[in-house]
Amino acid sequence: MSRGKSLFAVLAIGIGLMMLLGKFLSFFTIVALLLLIFGYYKHKSGDTKKGRTLMWAGTAIIILDNLILVVGIMLISLGIFYWKGRKVQPREEYIIHQNFMSNYAWDQAPWILRNTSIWHVIGEVDADLSLALPEEKETVIYLQGVMGDIDLSIPEDYGVEIEAFVLLGRQKFGNDQKSGGMNRLVYQSPGYAGSEYKVKFVISYLIGDLDVKLT
Repeated sequence: MSRGKSLFAVLAIGIGLMMLLGKFLSFFTIVALLLLIFGYYKHKSGDTKKGRTLMWAGTAIIILDNLILVVGIMLISLGIFYWKGRKVQPREEYIIHQNFMSNYAWDQAPWILRNTSIWHVIGEVDADLSLALPEEKETVIYLQGVMGDIDLSIPEDYGVEIEAFVLLGRQKFGNDQKSGGMNRLVYQSPGYAGSEYKVKFVISYLIGDLDVKLT
């Protein structure tokens, strides 16, 4: 598709959204959503700096235009994070990270696998278990937020359990993919009970992109 046709397509989609959602969302909110979508696309296509800049701009506009609603969603999400975190974590002592925006690149070099709970408004987690150095035989990683991009690479020698829920977005498990709303994934690797090392992922996002690769 030529640059001119691509621009026309984006404009047509934008105008259509404004016409359909104008009665429910403000002009600035619609612009912010378009910036978030376009920024996410640029980020996934490799233009990380520009993608993050656009997502930051979209997020800032949404916060300013819908301050009470956004703060309410964030507080509810954070409250659920702490309430559920105590239930899913097997021990009283575990690592907690909470950020507005974060990026965890656990697929570039060996990393220490610990009981961890992570919350963010916008976040990205890339985890390759073949590079993980577990501290214990059983580990729980709890990921929750408003918007998330999660990529997991799972080797055959790991016992893995996944409980994932994405309200809106995409889930890909191996060659199976589904998009839309209320996406739920429950998985337990073959031979889980007899595996030497076990890790459980508990994942929950309002808007998310989850990609699980079996290696």
